[in-house]
Amino acid sequence: MKILLKFFKWLGIIIGSLLLVLVISLYAFGVDYILKGVYVIYMKGHTTAYLDDYHYFDNHVVKHGEGQAWAKAQDYNTVPITDSLSRIHKRLGSIAYVIIHRDSVWFEEYYGGYSDSSKSNSFSMAKSMVAALLGKAIETGQVKGLDQKVKELVPEITGPYADSLRLADLVSMSSGMKWEEKYYDPFSITTRLYFDKNIVGALEAMPIDQLPGQTFKYQSGDTQLLGIALQRATKKSLSELLSEYFWKPMGAEHDALWQVDSEKNGIEKAYCCMASNAKDFARFGKLYLQHGKWNGQSILDSAYIQHSITNRFADSPEYGYGWWMGKYQDKPYFYMDGHLGQFVIVIPQDDLIVVRLGHRMDGVNKADPKSAFYNFIHQAYLMLGNSIKESSKNP
Repeated sequence: MKILLKFFKWLGIIIGSLLLVLVISLYAFGVDYILKGVYVIYMKGHTTAYLDDYHYFDNHVVKHGEGQAWAKAQDYNTVPITDSLSRIHKRLGSIAYVIIHRDSVWFEEYYGGYSDSSKSNSFSMAKSMVAALLGKAIETGQVKGLDQKVKELVPEITGPYADSLRLADLVSMSSGMKWEEKYYDPFSITTRLYFDKNIVGALEAMPIDQLPGQTFKYQSGDTQLLGIALQRATKKSLSELLSEYFWKPMGAEHDALWQVDSEKNGIEKAYCCMASNAKDFARFGKLYLQHGKWNGQSILDSAYIQHSITNRFADSPEYGYGWWMGKYQDKPYFYMDGHLGQFVIVIPQDDLIVVRLGHRMDGVNKADPKSAFYNFIHQAYLMLGNSIKESSKNP
């Protein structure tokens, strides 16, 4: 027994020593952010970022003002969800599904203990919000325009083509930045930005090493750099800007939380991570559907919105300025898109907004009728039935 106890004692010492060496090595090589990633992700039973992880990060509050409740349609929640859609929600862990037709909530349902006021991570839907902030900064004169050179605002950027980079290149995902969009690699730059406490310090690992403005390439680093530029130009945090320019004017009913890299003077993760709820997220869909007007007042330039939902590059019809685009049965739509299947989908022709939030997505091409994304739209039309036909008769 004494020999066995001695063995375990030395085994514990060896394991402890190896762990100490590992921790020291992580700090020495500047990848100590992995420790937080292990704690927040793997030790909580996940393999990637998740809807409720904002609890483990510092956050800025996006303050709401006088809330404006959504109107409810006359036949609100009178039509049951289709069996097909119900199976999709169960399989992929949806937490919210909302149909807004003609500016009124026509159907809403919540799952897994979530409600209409529960916060969840927006993930990359935040990119659409940052694009809106850029439009407002241009409108107010705090930014010179889309052609303004980024280096005027963020002189720390590096790379052989850094001097050529414009704000337009960031918002349209064509920066030429050296970047790897990898969510499951603990050593990727994407993972570093998610867990590091010094986002600006990561700029050296994000050089502009190709000529900007040539082609679309989805890169979260573009939006992060845009967020830093906006904060420098306006001398306000993105959370303050979002509250002032959109959250309060659009009548959001709840405060939101935006993850930041550190508590003191933190910088928002511009490319992701604004925690709110389905119907407050949907307000951005309504704003863009209404060409920048809210209750008859213009709060974002309509021309800028049109640019946002128009592709910049002919060979990339799916992306504009922070917004994705597609067609459902020849009906154009645009949408906000976040990791794990967070969507605000807008079909202007039928004055329709569909919101889905959830834990997982199927990875099938969105245009495929078998995909969950396609069915979030298709099943909504099946549920609406004659309501869509009647609205087309009475625009």
